[in-house]
Amino acid sequence: MLISSTETIGGRTVVQTLGMINGSAVWSKNFGRDIMAGLKTLVGGEIRGYTEMIIEARQVATQRMVQQAQQMGADAIVGARFTTSSVMQGMTEVVAFGTAVKLSAPVAPPLLG
Repeated sequence: MLISSTETIGGRTVVQTLGMINGSAVWSKNFGRDIMAGLKTLVGGEIRGYTEMIIEARQVATQRMVQQAQQMGADAIVGARFTTSSVMQGMTEVVAFGTAVKLSAPVAPPLLG
C-alpha cells in the first residue's frame, strides 16, 4: 500500500476517492516505564520507554488504517496524518488517518533510442 502525506503520488493520478479512513491504538504506560521516566526527569533527556511506546502505537494505528483501505479496494492512502491525545491518566491514543484512493496505472518512462 502506498502511503503519502501529500495529496498526490508521483507519476500517478487519483482516479477515484474512496473515502476517509483511520486506524487507532490506545497504549498505556507501564509501571517500569513510569519509574524510569520519573528518574529521567531529574536529569533531563529523552525518555526512551515512552518514545518506544508511541512508535509502537503509531505502527499499530498505521496497520489498522492500511487494513481499512485494503478492505475498500484502495491502491493508496493520500493526505496521511497522525494525531495523539491523552485518553486518561497514563493512556495515550494514536490515530492515523487519510484518504483511500484508486490510482491510475504507473506511467512508463519513455524509451530512448
